[in-house]
Amino acid sequence: MLRQYLLPTLNDHEYMVLPESIGWYRDSPEHEVDRKVGTLNNFSIHFVLSGSGFVEIEGKQFSLKRGDAFLYFPMQEQRYYSSKNDPWDIRWVHFYGSILNQFLSERGFHRYSLWNVQHIRPLEEAHEQLLIEAEKNSFLHLSRLSTLTYTFLMEFITSTVPRTSDRRQELDDRIHPLLPLMQRKACEPFELDYWAEQAGVSTYYFCRLFKRATQMTPMAFITLCRLQMSKQWLLDNKEMTIKEIALKAGYPSISYFNKRFLEQEGKTPTEYRQLFHHKTIE
Repeated sequence: MLRQYLLPTLNDHEYMVLPESIGWYRDSPEHEVDRKVGTLNNFSIHFVLSGSGFVEIEGKQFSLKRGDAFLYFPMQEQRYYSSKNDPWDIRWVHFYGSILNQFLSERGFHRYSLWNVQHIRPLEEAHEQLLIEAEKNSFLHLSRLSTLTYTFLMEFITSTVPRTSDRRQELDDRIHPLLPLMQRKACEPFELDYWAEQAGVSTYYFCRLFKRATQMTPMAFITLCRLQMSKQWLLDNKEMTIKEIALKAGYPSISYFNKRFLEQEGKTPTEYRQLFHHKTIE
């Protein structure tokens, strides 16, 4: 089964990213692509839902199965094909944009071609929404088309690890289950040793895994959780002083609390409370 939609490439546009084609192959053992260097001037992401197939990189063959993905930059040589005996179910998007090379390279995506998708269901859903939009409206609604392509791209960026990692499942198995508990306990004193022990790794490796899983450090995550709760208390508990809220949020020093709040929100806790208080009165 082949389901795909092709779109024109727009040379003059204001969007960060637009799709050139969106597609889905299933039960097609004859699916095979061989493109020489310089053939396509766009990016592409392919991810496998079931079955198996192969990608060839610099003369080496790599086997792919569910959860595996590959990313091509513009002008790269491309050689990939389905298994004859176990045809893959594979989805893809070809896309383009003037700042994408820098955007992806800064996040390390120029270093590898093969990836593993840690959360494949959201990526599949984002792809389906993009494909439906293209099939329904073609390029008549460019803003929505660009937004859906960006959503798909960010799902890919935030849920993949290089397939060269021998322990790629650690993102899911060790970090993500801890996040709700860390959020609930965010206002308690933060002890890195404790959370590393919960994950069963050293503090150094815990920080590495955490950064890969969330794109931030453990302390940055705790800070965001504390400030989110502080904002709620500032609005919901008018009788609480700023000092009381600072202490409740885990900041014994009110000046440090004010500093972190100002850095994150662009205003002090007092200014934030007054701003929304006036809006409520109006």
